[in-house]
Amino acid sequence: MTELSLFLEAFHLLRPLWLLLIPLVMLVWVWVRRPFRRDTMQADAIAPHLREALTVGRAERRRLKPIDSTAAILILAALGASGPTWSRQPDPFAAQSAPAVVVLAVTPSMEETDLPPSRLERGKQKIRDFLELRAGARTALVAYAGSAHVVLPMTEDPQVMVPYLEGLSPAVMPREGAVAGEALALAQAMLAEESAPGGILFVTDSVDPADVAALDASAAPLAVLATRPESSRDRGLDALSAPVVAVTPDQSDIRRLDGLLNAAYRRAQLDDAAQPWEDRAHWLAWPAALILLLWFRRGWTMRWAALAALALLMPQGARAEGIADWFLTPDQQGRIAFDNKQYARAAELFVDPLWRGYALYRDGQYDSAIEVLNRIETAQAASIQGIAQIKARHYRDGVRAFETALARDPDYPGAAENLETAKRIVAYVEAAQAASDTGEESGIGADEEVYDNESGQGEETLRPQGSEAGEGLLTADQWMSTVDTSTGDFLRMRFALEAAQRQSPAAPADAAPAEEDQ
Repeated sequence: MTELSLFLEAFHLLRPLWLLLIPLVMLVWVWVRRPFRRDTMQADAIAPHLREALTVGRAERRRLKPIDSTAAILILAALGASGPTWSRQPDPFAAQSAPAVVVLAVTPSMEETDLPPSRLERGKQKIRDFLELRAGARTALVAYAGSAHVVLPMTEDPQVMVPYLEGLSPAVMPREGAVAGEALALAQAMLAEESAPGGILFVTDSVDPADVAALDASAAPLAVLATRPESSRDRGLDALSAPVVAVTPDQSDIRRLDGLLNAAYRRAQLDDAAQPWEDRAHWLAWPAALILLLWFRRGWTMRWAALAALALLMPQGARAEGIADWFLTPDQQGRIAFDNKQYARAAELFVDPLWRGYALYRDGQYDSAIEVLNRIETAQAASIQGIAQIKARHYRDGVRAFETALARDPDYPGAAENLETAKRIVAYVEAAQAASDTGEESGIGADEEVYDNESGQGEETLRPQGSEAGEGLLTADQWMSTVDTSTGDFLRMRFALEAAQRQSPAAPADAAPAEEDQ
């Protein structure tokens, strides 16, 4: 589904009765305009050029009149009052992009250098651009050659994926080949666990014709970034009915792919009756303001004296500090900065404490976000406070915040799951503190991260870097920093183990190495 078709399908008016004013405005315009229409002078004895010069008011009939601009402004105002809309108001606590699974082909052909520096490296660059464009959206990574493997499950932090992405090369893959169908199955399984519809992005230089049918039958939106020169053709890629986008020097290819993958997500947003429609009337204010500039012409209805009187009557506190303040409220300016991912600037502009607190949270100012959100007694505010408390490592406060969210709204999405997760973290921290000391007796070094110990169980201890029990709380980036081997070596060993387990029917189902869900 294209952007235009989605727009045309969703477009409607929230208050269509206001359109009844337009015929009334047109009648008034015709009635006021009639005096300017004078009958042509009937004087056959006078030469045509002289009759034209002697006819009074002929030039005024073609001249733009104040009633013309007034009628245009009133029509635009009626259209704006009717409430044109084509999208839902975004949920500030939900990601504004669809979850996506990036599937990267790691085959020997991807190391060809006809697309500098190589097809594989160009694909990795495009994936990094894709992650940066979708900052905050849930994204997973799958790699395939002769076998397919989940490199990283769904994560909202694009930086976690970078070391894994860098470590991928054909040398780490246990088998040669190109099983795109198997990689598609892994991607679909991960998307099935998501609460929102998502898409799949294949980054490859070729597709086996035997996999074309499976790719075309994908239930999730699928797009392909072709990492090969445009002059080079591939039979499998040419046979795909899914959109295939060629690599470009700029980010136009990534923006197009993101739009294609978000189609199903936007469709789900439009069908979400819980979210109100977003009134787009403000777009009609700009042409109305431009037409209003005609009122500054000399001889027009409005005089500069009227503007001076209006300025004198305006409250002194309403003076604009900048040009943007003439047209936009602070919350509107904050929303523009927020949409541009300028979260610190947005936090300075927002007056609404809910949006201001969320902007502070997105900027990483967790303590400030918690303080601002204390003013709001809603489940949303408590939920985002809980997440901020967890990020700031105030785990027990996070538990209390999620409990508060559930008390305010027992059905608030995600609050119950987040509460259970926070409780498990607190239980683990207290158990670790009760069972161990600082690690000095056992000779284990410790890092500088200190957990809160509100219940007083055990000593106030530091987390040992080498503890097997502690590895579950490490982020992927922190865990990889403790591995002596390179990321490529780690992936090669892990992929080889997974491939061997798939071949052996006697292998237990839980023998695969655990993946951490970021």
